[in-house]
Amino acid sequence: MSVLARSVGNAFRNKVRTAAVVAVLAVAIGLALSMLVANQAVAGKVAELNASVGTVLTVNPAGGQGFEGGGEPLTAVQAATAAAVPNVSTVVGTKALRLRNAAAAAAQAAAGQAGRGGPGGQSATTVTTSLTAAVDAGTLGNRNQASSGTTGTGTSGGAATPAPAFSLPITATGVGAEVDATGKALELTQGTGLGDYNAASAGALLGTTLAEKNGLAVGSTFTINDQTFTVAGLFDAGTAFGNNALYVTLPAAQTLAALPGELSTLIVTVNSMENVDAAKTALQAALGSDKADVSQGQRNLQTAVSSLGSVKNISFIAFVAALGTAGLIILLIMVMLVRERRREIGVLKAIGAPNRTVGLQFVLEALVLVALGSVVGAAVASFASGGIASALISSNTTSAAAAGGAAAGQRGAGGGAGFPGGGFPGGGAGLPAGSPFGGANQLLTSVTASASPGVIAAGIAAVFGVAIIGALVPALLTARIRPIEVLRGE
Repeated sequence: MSVLARSVGNAFRNKVRTAAVVAVLAVAIGLALSMLVANQAVAGKVAELNASVGTVLTVNPAGGQGFEGGGEPLTAVQAATAAAVPNVSTVVGTKALRLRNAAAAAAQAAAGQAGRGGPGGQSATTVTTSLTAAVDAGTLGNRNQASSGTTGTGTSGGAATPAPAFSLPITATGVGAEVDATGKALELTQGTGLGDYNAASAGALLGTTLAEKNGLAVGSTFTINDQTFTVAGLFDAGTAFGNNALYVTLPAAQTLAALPGELSTLIVTVNSMENVDAAKTALQAALGSDKADVSQGQRNLQTAVSSLGSVKNISFIAFVAALGTAGLIILLIMVMLVRERRREIGVLKAIGAPNRTVGLQFVLEALVLVALGSVVGAAVASFASGGIASALISSNTTSAAAAGGAAAGQRGAGGGAGFPGGGFPGGGAGLPAGSPFGGANQLLTSVTASASPGVIAAGIAAVFGVAIIGALVPALLTARIRPIEVLRGE
């Protein structure tokens, strides 16, 4: 009988004990694999945040932000100056517009109301569109409209006439690249991008709910200021406000606003998170504090990323501990088996079996038990890894959120990087009520722990490595057993 066949047979010699050992190993291996999956998922999320969100700076006109405040608009010359700052990898210029439904704007004009184009000097003229906003004004929209002093009643023949119903504007953004306010690529659900975002184009990207509200699909057309645009793609920003928006190329937006060369915001990406502070200081100095305000809208993410780093460390330590436990289980089981089979080992040596053959038999037996435990453990990890990762992340991000809540509350409704309330799709740096990290909180809690074949294979390889080490010690003990002593004792 071969060594392998004898080892497999020995593994199932006592079925009850084998089942118990496999069950214990499955728990240890399943926990180890779950922690490895969680570790890889968190590491990937940290890398994603550091590469996309944590390295983005936003430049607004000094004294202005989005459609609020004052100051002088940014220019293409300032964009070139920003691009020359050390450690700056990309600079994306944007032009913001607020689009009014043409019919609603005409009704307001007929009622004697002043149309609101772009507060804060972002747009010199009212920009109208055939689109209808996907978000109803509701109580908050009408309350905000009333506080701006643009509601009221008109007169016709001495009789008061009620003001037409207020409709929310649509955020239109001209961009120089296919990115949102966080510097991340737009997530298109249908269609394609606009190609060269620094060239005039009649294409547009619409939020999914805005397109649905207006019955539009990829290839449909609509108008802005009587200019026809074609829907090239649809994106999902994940929020109702973000999806009530559209993107056009930067020159197209500047043409619609009749303000060529003017920029609303610069999205500056730094080459690494370690250089963000230095780049921010250099950028502010290069542009001038009286001309531009430089901010890092997701600064509070550093606390949250640090929290995710703690999760990563905890999951790795737990992985090592679970691996050690599996190795210890194998060690104890094999020591017990060696002691139990002293007579068998003595007989094998007496008939000429070398030490390495006897020792290999026990190592292979241990590996058979580990293989069975790994199959069950992998199944356990595939179901448990998501829950374990979520529990670890929620417990740590909750404490990080509490720490960052005060800073977030001070900003209040100050809005996102460039637009009130985070007007860019994706929320920008805006902080929705009840969420200290705003859109960042969704990024942090959206860690997906999936038991991919590669991670599981790496984890099982580590388990087998530890199992071999754990089985070698009792296997070496067989070399100290002398046949004559064992047989004499019998």
